Amino acid sequence: MAGNEYEFLDEAELSDFPGLMAVSQFVRMLGQAPWFGGLGAELDGREELLAEDYLLALGFPDARIAPILDWEEAAAAAANPDWNTEWWEAEEQVRVALVTEACQRADEETVMVALTHLQNQSVEAVLEPAELAAEAGGVDDPELIRAAVGAGAQAIYQAGLLLAAEHEDDEHHVFALKYRLFESGRWPIGVVGNSFHIF
Repeated sequence: MAGNEYEFLDEAELSDFPGLMAVSQFVRMLGQAPWFGGLGAELDGREELLAEDYLLALGFPDARIAPILDWEEAAAAAANPDWNTEWWEAEEQVRVALVTEACQRADEETVMVALTHLQNQSVEAVLEPAELAAEAGGVDDPELIRAAVGAGAQAIYQAGLLLAAEHEDDEHHVFALKYRLFESGRWPIGVVGNSFHIF
């Protein structure tokens, strides 16, 4: 895909906004990650450390890592009614804080244009890989595929927020850690009860 398809603004207009310039560059790199390419494989040591650091950064040091081995298990985890609402609320608080900070570093209208474009391109980046991964796993469940796409797009958006707020060097930020799990081909489904399910 041509790089200029991902440009949402003339980058010359972003010269005073390094965070949004970083978002523009980030969007053009989305097609290079192996989205959902590692589903079901055994977690390696690096991925386990990323997951542990993510839980620690988000305030859930006692949660256990629960690897998901196949799409059937992934569907059960995604549909589990015992979602840890504190986990979702913790991520949401981080998101709101980053949006506020980004709007302090650039005018709100430009930030919103950038983030809207990022959101749209994030879905485009992960949709086909999710469909191909499901097909390879013998899965024909549109709702489950949509859940995977939504989760991947959300992680991209969250990582973009980190850039927009000019925290690109914070490798231990919760959204940076989560993004790196997705970037490794994984689907971190979420914290259910006291278990962090990773496909």
